[in-house]
Amino acid sequence: MSFEQQVIIVGGGPVGMGLAIELGQRGIRVVVVEKYLEPQPIPKGQNLTQRTMEHFYAWGAEKELRAARTIPKEYGIGGMTSYGTLLGDYHYDWLQREIVRPYYFTDNERLPQYATEAVLRKRAAELTTVEFLYGYAVTDLQDGVAGVSVKVENRETRATKWLSGRFVVGCDGSTSTVRERAGMTQTSRDHNRLMALLVFRSTELHELLARYPGKSFYNVLSPELHGYWLFFGRVNLGNSWFFHAPVPIGTTVENFDFDAYLHKAVGTKFSIEYDYRGLWQLRIAIADHYRKGNVFIAGDAAHSHPPYGGYGVNSGFEDARNLGWKLAAELNGWAGGGLLDSYDAERRPVFESTARDFIETSIRVDGEFLANHDPERDREAFEAAWSARAKGTAGEVGSFAPNYDGSPVVCGNSGAQPTALGDHQHAARAGHHLSPLSLVDGTNVYERLGAGFALLSFGADQHDVEDFRQAAEALRLPFAVVDGLTSQHLSRYGVQLVLVRPDQFVCWTADKLSCPADTILRKVIGKELQA
Repeated sequence: MSFEQQVIIVGGGPVGMGLAIELGQRGIRVVVVEKYLEPQPIPKGQNLTQRTMEHFYAWGAEKELRAARTIPKEYGIGGMTSYGTLLGDYHYDWLQREIVRPYYFTDNERLPQYATEAVLRKRAAELTTVEFLYGYAVTDLQDGVAGVSVKVENRETRATKWLSGRFVVGCDGSTSTVRERAGMTQTSRDHNRLMALLVFRSTELHELLARYPGKSFYNVLSPELHGYWLFFGRVNLGNSWFFHAPVPIGTTVENFDFDAYLHKAVGTKFSIEYDYRGLWQLRIAIADHYRKGNVFIAGDAAHSHPPYGGYGVNSGFEDARNLGWKLAAELNGWAGGGLLDSYDAERRPVFESTARDFIETSIRVDGEFLANHDPERDREAFEAAWSARAKGTAGEVGSFAPNYDGSPVVCGNSGAQPTALGDHQHAARAGHHLSPLSLVDGTNVYERLGAGFALLSFGADQHDVEDFRQAAEALRLPFAVVDGLTSQHLSRYGVQLVLVRPDQFVCWTADKLSCPADTILRKVIGKELQA
């Protein structure tokens, strides 16, 4: 059956637009259904990791994104944790992403989500394979054997129509209509916390925080909140801010003194002009499956959590990269029967681990610290513990290393399971992100990988390389060989042959072939279960 659009993406936020670009660049016909005509001016999702910026490089939008940042590059985009109040006596640098910079091709970045969305919208509009329905909302969905249809409604005129496609992907947020209409269940862990989100302007606060140069976000640990954060973030450099923190159950926008709350969190009074005041329920929710038939979900539609540590939008972008090349493989005819299911098998356990091992662990560890250490009770013990926390801040950044070890489409450790916990190494490991590599000609290996599979050959037997070429051609895979690499390069990756997926994850390594290349390639595209 032929469809006008091959993939319908519901939700044109950052994840939906990223997926549209990923697919559109691969020649897949896409329509994006987005209810808002313009990006919404709520400054969430600001911290973009080095890995996320690799996606923007692949999407041809890295330079444009960096040009859109709202805080001058020379100021810095680091964070700080303080005790008691923002202006208190105890503080240390926090979320030092620069410590893992050598393991990624690109620098990290920071800018409001609406600015990120604007860049992605512009890039997607350059692709003739991508169409847009702005101002429309999805109201119904019907999945069939050969494809899926969605009913869309113009939010202004209320006119409706049906769209049909081979697949639909719900990138429509934590209250996803696609997830609901497809009957995809989710499991929630309610933390019983009502949270405030405030967007405000205050030049006075900027002046107060001049003592902390180069900081763009601030986390205050308050004993009375038991590990839940008072969080301030800059929107620009000078006067625009956002703030989120727990408030008492029963709070409304009308009955709570937000001025007093902000003054207490900072430690002094300052002028405030509000642009937005809202409330949200803190919870962690993960869909029980990321796929049902021809329906997929990604980003907040698949997993939602409190904005602790900047994991949300970055996880969503990784969903888009993972799912995008697999959908393209299916639609272009070279995917095996197990490839699309590997999206759930890889991404869902990684987010389970992110929520459990990082977000909830952070809340628990902070709560235990606050319960056990108080400078008023024992200053010496508090300062020793505070100093230890400051020295250990690199641990969270360094151990967040999402990987697909044990994936059904990775030739690695079959007894493992994909997780967010790991370490960063330059050695090439199946299931792990490929470390960058500077080449003699001044380029980086990332610039030579291409859009499909890539085989890195470090002086390997040319018969093995040719075996891969012929197997890839027979399977009709997009495939490139990166050769001419030296023994110096070999010492970095540790093996002579490295097979890299279209999303820059390693899926097989060896010094030489011990089985036919066809067997390996069939495994990594879901045609075979063993290799």
